[in-house]
Amino acid sequence: MKKKVQLPGKKIERRYRRRFLWVIILIIAANWLGSFYFTRIDLTTDKRFTLADVSKQILKKLDDPLTITVYLKGKFPPGFQRLAVETREMLEELQAYQRQVRFRFVNPSKSSDPKKRVAFYRQLMDKGLIPTNLQVKTKNGMEQQTIFPGALLQYHDREIAVSLLSNERNIPPDQVLNHSIENLEFVFVNAIHQLEQIKKPAVAYLIGQGEPRGKRVTDIMNTLHENYDLKFVRIDTIPNALLQKRKGSILPRYRALIIAKPQKPFSEKEKLMIDQYIMYGGKVLWLIDPVLASMDSIKMAETTVSIDLNLGLQEMLFTYGVRLNKDLLLDLNAVPIPVRTGEIGGQAQVQLLPWYYYLLVTPRSKNPVVRNLNSIEMDFASSIDTLSVKGIKKTVLLKTSPYCGVEKVPGIISLAILRAKPSPQFFRGPARFVAVLLSGKFPSDFQNRLVSGLKSKLFPFKKQSVPTQMIVVSDGDVLLSQLKIPDGYSLPLGYNQFTRQTYGNKDFILNALNELTDGPGLIALRTREFKLRLLDKTKVNNQALQWQLINVAGPLLMILLFAFAFTVWRKRKYGRKKAGQ
Repeated sequence: MKKKVQLPGKKIERRYRRRFLWVIILIIAANWLGSFYFTRIDLTTDKRFTLADVSKQILKKLDDPLTITVYLKGKFPPGFQRLAVETREMLEELQAYQRQVRFRFVNPSKSSDPKKRVAFYRQLMDKGLIPTNLQVKTKNGMEQQTIFPGALLQYHDREIAVSLLSNERNIPPDQVLNHSIENLEFVFVNAIHQLEQIKKPAVAYLIGQGEPRGKRVTDIMNTLHENYDLKFVRIDTIPNALLQKRKGSILPRYRALIIAKPQKPFSEKEKLMIDQYIMYGGKVLWLIDPVLASMDSIKMAETTVSIDLNLGLQEMLFTYGVRLNKDLLLDLNAVPIPVRTGEIGGQAQVQLLPWYYYLLVTPRSKNPVVRNLNSIEMDFASSIDTLSVKGIKKTVLLKTSPYCGVEKVPGIISLAILRAKPSPQFFRGPARFVAVLLSGKFPSDFQNRLVSGLKSKLFPFKKQSVPTQMIVVSDGDVLLSQLKIPDGYSLPLGYNQFTRQTYGNKDFILNALNELTDGPGLIALRTREFKLRLLDKTKVNNQALQWQLINVAGPLLMILLFAFAFTVWRKRKYGRKKAGQ
């Protein structure tokens, strides 16, 4: 019986079939294992596709669908197209870790009917989205385009609007867009955190010392009520208003205490209550005016006098590591005010002139509280000195420009400074601190003082605090909104009706409270930094043809070389086998 000879071609066919079968088995096994073990690999140097641990923890808490509607769809300039692409990639990243996340992109200008389009714009603005006008080049020339670089998040029966575009002054547009992309994770995760919170963090707003209430704080109070369980607290008549006993431990009643622009001195008992609140772990946002100065007096006459506002807090803050100086800061980088400069034909001539007492402070710190914030308006601010206190870490959040001057108190404040040329000798700096973050174990301001008649019967006196934080700002007006002239209603905090600019005051207050109530976890997302890799325009213009040829011809040459090498290798391999047979 003749032995059946197997042809070489069939051996090769069987070998490839076995390999193909193994590939199928490996793919099925990998998919099966992937259904149990989830992982993602980020090969970028700045880890732009890696979510922080705190983001993953917040996403895990979602138990119902979260719908995100992004209004970045349409024909945009390249920068906004990049923002739309990065936003989609961020949402896909969130969706990969939580299947309850659902998103869609909507073009708010889709309707061809102008009336319907404007009505839809109004709906979006009523929900909190802010439009941006762009000059777009079309076939018919330059046209104005309205876009809404924001999103609406809906979860259960709650809805929140977020802005995806950073509002920053004196920064190139490319950097603004890059900062916006860096903040995407924080913007979305922070909004999700607010939506899923069943119990909001308790925050106290101190009253009783002449703190501002009413129209000037309407906007910030509404915003705080949305994010926190805000309580108005008096410590002058209510004992033990800031501390409580819970399960055998003494704890702060509130996650943070806001002391904003007090006008009356604090008694020793009130200061002791604040001091012990800090010793037991309470956190404080101090917005203090060391000097009394107001524009109300200047409206009646061209001059007013600045005087020391003795609140009794200087020694207390000195113990904690800062000194609020009794002076006023003036800066060439200032917010302008309207000034009547003359009259023509019976009509008053009004001009915007820089009012050096209204500082325009541009954040330069990398701390997440102020990073990538727009400039902040500070009116009649004073300087802060930091002191060496054992165990206390001091981080400067805000400081003036180098073109700053210091005016001692008491002093004369006059509109005549607007008509005089700024003196280089006066505005010679250096930059002065106006906001400082303090963290660590604070010594009590009452540790070496007789407090027997002031001590609480419920809470033992504590000489040193547990690890805690406080933020000290040398301006109480940073919290106040302007009132619309002449109607008198409250404008959004940070919006200046004369310059028509929105400054970063509200974001600064919210970030400061975020740091104090949530700690460094969530707000640390604002420290993410993506490198902006821009092309060298000079090289692009000089070497454009060279790189175009390389990009077009290079891949084709590589394919031809590979095909030639593969053909030569195949001929040699199978030529030897045939020769051997």
